[in-house]
Amino acid sequence: MKKHFIKKVLKRVRKPNTVGGGSKTNSNGLAFEARTSLLEDLEKRGFTIHNNEILVTGKGVIAKYYEKHTFYKLLNELKIDWRKLISKQLLPDGALLVGKTIYIIEKKYQMGSGSVDEKLQTCDFKRKQYQKLLDTVNIKVEYFYLLNQWFDNSKNKDVFEYIRSVGCDYFFEYIPLVKLGLPVPE
Repeated sequence: MKKHFIKKVLKRVRKPNTVGGGSKTNSNGLAFEARTSLLEDLEKRGFTIHNNEILVTGKGVIAKYYEKHTFYKLLNELKIDWRKLISKQLLPDGALLVGKTIYIIEKKYQMGSGSVDEKLQTCDFKRKQYQKLLDTVNIKVEYFYLLNQWFDNSKNKDVFEYIRSVGCDYFFEYIPLVKLGLPVPE
């Protein structure tokens, strides 16, 4: 009797997740991140991309782009020791430095209720952490979410109001260039 019960439980535990969560959510999220590549979008709009620098003919480098661990290359260039300012590394999905403003872009993908929609409520804390890092070099932090269409529903109204009330913002599927401080190519 015990063996039969254990086999049933193990069968349920090993059952593949077809609804979402775990590795399925991760692979869907990675596909969303690839589909919403800022650098690819900028290239399609006529910008030149070279070594994560965004160039405009006649103007030269107008922005630099960092992802995840490469953000710490920027901090090193600016001689910022993150360990002295915050207790845990931040790994942005995207960070676009335009002049004295950095746009932190966090991409969130969801297809059903779960923890990702709750993570949207952390934007104020994370924006302040990034600002702590960059205050010493007078770089302003803008914090944006790039969300898939699933989030665009009335159930998220309160969260969206909160996001904007704390000085962050959100967009669905793409971020308009003017929001990123970039010129709109002719």
